[in-house]
Amino acid sequence: MSDTSAIRPLAAADLARIVEIDGATSGRPRRAFYEKRFAELASDAGSTLALAAERGGRVIGFAFAHLLDGEFGGSAKVGVLDAVGVAQEFRGGGVATALQAHLERELQRRGVQELRTQADWTEHGLASFFSSSGFALAPRLVLVRDVEEPTLDEFDWTELPVRSMTEGDLPALVRIDKKHTGRDRSSYYRRKAHEALRQSGVRVSLVAEIDAQFAGFLMARVDLGDFGRTEPTAVLDTLGVDPAFAGKQVGRALLEQLLNNLRSLRVERVLTEVEWDHFDLLRFLRRGGFKLSQRLTFQKKLA
Repeated sequence: MSDTSAIRPLAAADLARIVEIDGATSGRPRRAFYEKRFAELASDAGSTLALAAERGGRVIGFAFAHLLDGEFGGSAKVGVLDAVGVAQEFRGGGVATALQAHLERELQRRGVQELRTQADWTEHGLASFFSSSGFALAPRLVLVRDVEEPTLDEFDWTELPVRSMTEGDLPALVRIDKKHTGRDRSSYYRRKAHEALRQSGVRVSLVAEIDAQFAGFLMARVDLGDFGRTEPTAVLDTLGVDPAFAGKQVGRALLEQLLNNLRSLRVERVLTEVEWDHFDLLRFLRRGGFKLSQRLTFQKKLA
């Protein structure tokens, strides 16, 4: 069956249908996850993208993506495919392929040259779709940590003051990031701060201070997850420490406070994604209890 679907931007009125299509696949409604995606679309259309496939006036498929300008110091603007779904009776008819083709054209129009996504290694159908769509395995690792797992030493993180992040911290975040990357990424951090402080129902982004000076920060969020993760999961997006406070255990204090907060929220796991050759960061996360997850990362060049 060839695809003759009309592709259009998703609208707020499509929410219930999207939840219905996704629930038929995941086995559990993820309304909160998609409510957040629609809120992001309404508040920041420049860095989000959502499409619907429609046939006979009825939505039969959808795709969500967002734009990144460099977690953990990355320098390229990339697109991230968050979710894609097709109604059961229309699968195998080219709907997902049509959605992705439109998505890629729009991302290229916005200056994006690479599309990324993830899948669990057991999701063979999804991995097969990515492979047939031109994706390849990416040189990034997805790490995971059980929140309840105890620390491996007796480091007293309570000696370093750590507090919740506020919007007033944005200039300090940008200043620390520029020391590491040499770039002014104000727009990236402005968007991430908006996501962490306004759109997220659970605030877990943190700031560490030493002698009343801004020493470091951690940006994280709690979500129902992408591509079938139905349990609440925390995602660690980025971590930065002022070089002036190197060796002061700032990063460790931030991570320990994050874990403590997540335990009180009954969040079971925290995930993060790291380039395979960011060895210092990988060593830090390994010491903090992170392990290699069962998720694979994929990428596709768009230009």
